[in-house]
Amino acid sequence: MKLGDLGEDRLLDLLLRCLSLKNAVVVGPGDDCAVVEMHDRRKLLVLKSDCVVEGVHFLQGTNALDVGWKAMMRPLSDFAATSAVPQFALVTLMAPEQTEVAWVKGLYRGLRRAAKLFEVGIVGGETSSTPGPIAVSTSVVGFVERDRRVSRRGGKAGDDLFVTGRLGGALKRKHLRFIPRIVESRWLTKNFSIHAMMDLSDGLGADLPRLVRASNVGFKIEMEKLPLTRGATMNDAISEGEDYELLFAMSRSDRIRLQQRWTKKFPNLPLTRIGSLSQLSTKDYQLLPRGYVHFQQSS
Repeated sequence: MKLGDLGEDRLLDLLLRCLSLKNAVVVGPGDDCAVVEMHDRRKLLVLKSDCVVEGVHFLQGTNALDVGWKAMMRPLSDFAATSAVPQFALVTLMAPEQTEVAWVKGLYRGLRRAAKLFEVGIVGGETSSTPGPIAVSTSVVGFVERDRRVSRRGGKAGDDLFVTGRLGGALKRKHLRFIPRIVESRWLTKNFSIHAMMDLSDGLGADLPRLVRASNVGFKIEMEKLPLTRGATMNDAISEGEDYELLFAMSRSDRIRLQQRWTKKFPNLPLTRIGSLSQLSTKDYQLLPRGYVHFQQSS
């Protein structure tokens, strides 16, 4: 059996069964971030590692500054999904020996600029030669207050589903210059009870099923309400990925208050109710065209 026969989600299910977790682990593998206990009982330690690979997350010849920006912002988008505050980062660069030094310097300028936006300190990492392609791995450590932690696992039947921003068309440019929704996420958990949340990196068609599986619920989507980027199609919004917007579930009773307060706080960022969570059943479960699934894009 090859990786292409499994796909990313089934591969992770296979690997994660082998892991032994300590009692201090609050949220382990399979969510946007790992969350563990720390000495300060009011807070939890949050950890995330992510990567960008040439030919998968960026094309050969892409501006190095943009690659560095994306390499830092991808794990920070997962921090937004957890409503966590990032603090420190480690960066590992794997590059062929013929890579231009000027390109690597540009890469680190992009990493530093992205980290500075959220006051993240780059405190170390690793470099290694490789036959190719170029790959950059970024690990981030931070914290979240115990009463503001969110994961994919708390969705309830009857909850409303919301997305921030607009979906689709990110591959034309946005995927290289996006800003994670950390500010918005922190505001949400300060003012509302968010039951479940994740970031949309692989597309609604891949990520929404992950959220409902983690929460053991079903879902109903009102397709006509999906907030499309100008020029994007509904299929782009569902399947393309790289949007890095927030998808979250909360009680229906908070809908009106949320929409009123959001409009005042973030007047330039749309917030759209796209559907709801339902009881898990084959009757209610609605399949979406799949989003981006690693190891299976050529099948």
